Amino acid sequence: MRNDDSPPRPEAAASAGPDHRPWYTRRSTLVIAVAALAPTALAGWVLTQVLTGAGPDGRDAKPAAAATTPADPAPTPAEAPAEAPAKGPLSGRTVVIDPGHNTGNFDHTEEIDRKVDIGTARKECDTTGTTTNAGYMEAEFTLDVSLRLRTALEAQGAKVVLTHEADRPWGPCINERARIGNEAKADAVVSVHADGVSSGNRGYHIILPAKVKGGAADTAAIVEPSRRLGERIASNFARTTGSSPANYLGGGTGLVVRDDLGGLNLSTQPKVFIECGNMRDAKDAAQLTSPEWRQKAAQGISDGIVGFLGG
Repeated sequence: MRNDDSPPRPEAAASAGPDHRPWYTRRSTLVIAVAALAPTALAGWVLTQVLTGAGPDGRDAKPAAAATTPADPAPTPAEAPAEAPAKGPLSGRTVVIDPGHNTGNFDHTEEIDRKVDIGTARKECDTTGTTTNAGYMEAEFTLDVSLRLRTALEAQGAKVVLTHEADRPWGPCINERARIGNEAKADAVVSVHADGVSSGNRGYHIILPAKVKGGAADTAAIVEPSRRLGERIASNFARTTGSSPANYLGGGTGLVVRDDLGGLNLSTQPKVFIECGNMRDAKDAAQLTSPEWRQKAAQGISDGIVGFLGG
C-alpha cells in the first residue's frame, strides 16, 4: 500500500493523454505562435508577460519558491557560553579565616568548658572572649572583621572558608577550628581576635606557633612559613590602620611565639592569630568599635595574606 510520502509510479508519468501542464511551462510554443500570428504590439506585450513569468491576468504565475531555511535562532541565555570566573593574584589559593569565639558562648559555658586535646595538653573547648567596657563583644568584632576580610580576599580571586559565621549556637572548639583549616588544605589560616588586658596597654600583635611535638601536635613544618605570614600581616596591618605594635609584649616587634594554643599546635597549614587591639583600653576600643577602622583592619590583614602568597 502506498502512503502519502511514496514517489509517483513511473507509469503514471509516461501515460498518454492531453497536455495538462500549466501554460507557463509551454513558453517556447507560445513565443513562436505569437511572433507569427499577432500584430507587433500585441506580440511584444504577450512576449514580455511570458518571459517575465506573468500569467494572463498579470499576476506572477511562477511556482512558489521553496521555503528558505530559517536562520539559526540566537542562543538562549542557557545556551550561551558561561563567562570564565574572574582571575586574580590569589586564583587557585584557599584561605581559612577563623573568627575568634562566638557570641553564643556566653549562654553555653558548660559546653565550651569541656576539655579537648591540643597535643601537648588538654584545654577548654573555647572561651567567651572579652568585651569593651561598654559591652561590645570580641566575638562581634571578630566576625565583622572576618566577613570584611573574606570580601577583600575573594576580590583577589581566593577561595575563602570561615570556620563559622555565628550560624551555630556556640563554638566550634579549638581542635575543630584547626581541623577545618587542615581539611581545606589552606594556603594560609588567620584567626582573628582582640585582646582584653588592663587599660593603658595598647596596640596589635601577631601570635606565631612555637615548634611543638606531642600527640596530634607537630608544628615543625609550619613554623617558618607561619612566621613569614605573620610578618607580612604585621607590616601591612600597621600601614593600613595606623596602629602600633603592642606596648606590653613582643618587645615592640608585634610578634609573639606561643606553644599553648590548640588552634596553632594542631594546625598542619601556615597559621597565625592576630590580636587587633585591646578592647579594655578606651583608645583602642574607640578604634575597634568603628566600622571604618574595622574595614582598614580587614584590608591590612588581606594585604598581608596577598603578600605572603605572592599575589
